[in-house]
Amino acid sequence: MKKIFLKEDSKKKKIKKSDEQEEKRTEKKSKNINKKTKENENPKYICTKLLEARKKRTTILIISITIIMLLLIVSTIFSIININNENIISGISIEGIDISGLSKKEAMDKIQNLYEEKKQKEIGIRYKEYETSLNPTIMEVNYEVESAVDKAYLIGRDSNIFVNNYNILFTLIGKKNINVEMKLNEEVAKKTIQDINVNLPEVIIESSYSMEGDKLIITKGKEGITIDIDELISRVKENLNNINIIEDDIDIPVIDKKPEEIDIDKIHNEIYKETKDAYYTKEPFTVYPEVEGIDFNVEEAKKILQEAKEEYEIPLVITKPSITIGDIGTEAFPDKLATFTTRYDVSNKDRTVNLVLACQKLNEKVVSPGEVFSYNKTLGARTVAAGYKNAKVYSNGEVVDGIGGGICQISSTLYNSVLLANLEIVERRNHQFVTSYLPAGRDATVVYGMTDFQFKNTRKYPIRIVASAQNGIATISIYGLKEENEYTFTFNTKTITSIPFTVKYVEDSTLPVGTEKIKQKGANGLKTETYITKMLNGKVVSTTLLSKDTYDAMNKIVLKGTKGTNVNNVQKQNDEQKSNEQNNIIVQDNKNFIIAD
Repeated sequence: MKKIFLKEDSKKKKIKKSDEQEEKRTEKKSKNINKKTKENENPKYICTKLLEARKKRTTILIISITIIMLLLIVSTIFSIININNENIISGISIEGIDISGLSKKEAMDKIQNLYEEKKQKEIGIRYKEYETSLNPTIMEVNYEVESAVDKAYLIGRDSNIFVNNYNILFTLIGKKNINVEMKLNEEVAKKTIQDINVNLPEVIIESSYSMEGDKLIITKGKEGITIDIDELISRVKENLNNINIIEDDIDIPVIDKKPEEIDIDKIHNEIYKETKDAYYTKEPFTVYPEVEGIDFNVEEAKKILQEAKEEYEIPLVITKPSITIGDIGTEAFPDKLATFTTRYDVSNKDRTVNLVLACQKLNEKVVSPGEVFSYNKTLGARTVAAGYKNAKVYSNGEVVDGIGGGICQISSTLYNSVLLANLEIVERRNHQFVTSYLPAGRDATVVYGMTDFQFKNTRKYPIRIVASAQNGIATISIYGLKEENEYTFTFNTKTITSIPFTVKYVEDSTLPVGTEKIKQKGANGLKTETYITKMLNGKVVSTTLLSKDTYDAMNKIVLKGTKGTNVNNVQKQNDEQKSNEQNNIIVQDNKNFIIAD
């Protein structure tokens, strides 16, 4: 028991001692705080601290003012150095071309010259063996060079002194490149590409129809390709945006396409007509031409179309009117509104037959106000059954034989007569090459099922077409009733650029090796703009752009003899010829062609 009490006493002593030590520390801490409080309350101490703080702030202010003054001094000196600098500051380039230290005019000339060179460069495009080009000028390509130079010149000048100096230093150290914005007329570009699409080999041919006497001829379309216009324009833009002139041709992107299914119900709705006699009224004067009744059995036609054929004949029911325009006489069409002629070679009998046949189909055709005339629908398919003969047509850079050759001369003659009669052109395209019977910008090509010539009668009264081809002269006149104001027209065609022709060599096994024979003379292509001037009583009313046309260069074709040699020797000779002749290429015959003369 004694031991237990001793232990408890010992614990109590330790606890007591610990409490005493804690009290001493607390007392000491309290004394220090009191001492410090007394010091802080001491005026001398407070004054010392305030002086130290003020000194610190003064030092910071002095340093800040010094820095600002130094910046001002540096900026002023920098500005004085650059204030008289009328040139573009260092470190600036436009499309990667350094223009540092150049005046605005010098920079403008330097960049503008490069882009002018770019605009003059034809953009070659190709699909397999077919090659042609796009002209930047024709597509109205424009580079905003002046805007880019202005932007470059204003760097270091368009803000306050500090921002300007910062921009000058930043540009000097980090460099700055300015892009030139490029614009083109997409509508013109698309039309140009559409024109190219017509001449593309393997192009899709849509189903079409025409009426031959008492038969409806339906021609089945052919699966083919068509140009991906949006993608091609995108590739052309990429080429044009690159200041470095690219020599490689652009591959034409194409889309495989199937022709639309023949819709016999739609065809029936388009050609069905009720029989009407011709007549006219005097007050107000209006001519109502006769209408032949046209109909066919739709169910029977559907059965015929189930047959596996390229061309179908559907019997038509034709009902003739009792009174025609011819019965009315000249009272309905008293005035000759326009006439136009072209010449042809009567010694080319087959071509002459085609011209005469085309005129026969056009002759006495009446077009009512607001009606759209279609050349292809009026003439129908160019087939042997329809009476057309083989004559020269254009095909892939060559003149070859094709059914219906020559009818484009009649469509072109009609085009000019329509223009002189002040009628609206709905669809018209130029030929692949410049024709012999009309100057550039004045022709109108047609390709059945692909390219049509169409116009709209925008006059108050009906018009009648009178067409003939005889004694080497094709004449198309338009008759009607004159209106209060009758205009006269003149035309002016400007050549924008000339496209040089190339030489193509074609192997000919009938000619001895080492001999050559010219099969076709070459002819340069053209880019043209045609303007039409409208006049009333001899005074100019307006001059407007009528068309922008691109005519390909016609290749010079040289037959190269291969008779009496082997294939390896021929290839060796071809390679030697290629190295000696600039822009010459060796090609094989291409059997595909389209009627587009």
